Amino acid sequence: MFGNFTYHNPTRLHFGKDALAQLPQELARYGKNVLLVYGGGSIKKNGIYEQVCAMLQAAGKSVAEDAGVMPNPTLDKLREGAQRARECNADLILSVGGGSCCDYSKAVSASAWCEGDPWERFYKRYEEPTEKTIPVGCVLTMVGTGSEMNGGAVITNTATKEKIGKVFGSAMFPHFSIMNPEFTYTLPKNQMVAGFFDIMSHILEQYFSGTDDNTSDYLMEGLLRSLIHSGRIAVKNPQDYEARSNIMWIATWALNTLVAKGKSTDWMVHMIGQAIGGATDATHGMTLAAVSIPYYRHILPHGLAKFRRYAINVWDVNPDGKTDEQIANEGLERMAAWMREIGVVMNARELGVTEDMLPTIAKNTIILTGGYKTLTADEVIAIIRESMK
Repeated sequence: MFGNFTYHNPTRLHFGKDALAQLPQELARYGKNVLLVYGGGSIKKNGIYEQVCAMLQAAGKSVAEDAGVMPNPTLDKLREGAQRARECNADLILSVGGGSCCDYSKAVSASAWCEGDPWERFYKRYEEPTEKTIPVGCVLTMVGTGSEMNGGAVITNTATKEKIGKVFGSAMFPHFSIMNPEFTYTLPKNQMVAGFFDIMSHILEQYFSGTDDNTSDYLMEGLLRSLIHSGRIAVKNPQDYEARSNIMWIATWALNTLVAKGKSTDWMVHMIGQAIGGATDATHGMTLAAVSIPYYRHILPHGLAKFRRYAINVWDVNPDGKTDEQIANEGLERMAAWMREIGVVMNARELGVTEDMLPTIAKNTIILTGGYKTLTADEVIAIIRESMK
């Protein structure tokens, strides 16, 4: 049933080849002190760091740097960043990098002036911050997470092997995001395609829920068809501007909360994938790819009508003379073939998962109830084992 909802997204987006030219006008909205957040240094090799620093200097900003944000940001790194934000009394956190940097920046924003333990408050009790937070802006260099226009902030606790995503309310969304598809050209192929599948998974997590005739499902089918088409082009030519632009824009709309409206949503692929990431530190998009086909085969009988629709409307499966089960399974077969075509990991062993890890992974998998089947811990283990074959 299409339920009641409120939709509000305050993030201002600047998109295109000249998007970075909008940074000075954004900087003028905030105070003098900027915490510049970035990852392993690739932005220094491709020249983005130099451009951003020149704009910060021209704007008269006092800049403190928080470098070394890892693909799976850790709780220890979060504590370090929160301290740095306090010490420089940051008026703005400027994230220059991929979704992990943007996630981390939101977590730092909430944690810098947090009274109490941020892990317990935000990641165990899922509270919203009540103290002062710091505005976040993003210059995006990798697509996939949709973090540029949502409240998501995933952090890994290496001590407990937990990887948990806190979804903050719209008050914690980035104030602005700058999106130039050309900034994504230099990504290694494995990171690029991991991002592509992360986008697909975000859409499917919302699509495979509910039984009503929901406008969001029609939107998602279009996003999926565009992603499949543009993904094939980008794998062959990573510098195809049209394809990379389409994918960047799809990633934003996949997870800026719009298509979730009126949906119960599933998110169990993410819960299992994040638990695997907590145990192995594997690339997020690849953990999702490894468990998706086993998971969807497992729940297919419980959401058969939607899987049939998915096969026909997204993968162009011809339904003539076939049972609903045959149609639905052919859709998943075509999905798996596309995954192999773009080159994502489809076996959890390749991500470092071993049999002895399974109890911990199952324990750290948060069980949600919005999809077509509520899993047990034994079913989680069975799905991962299926992915290890």
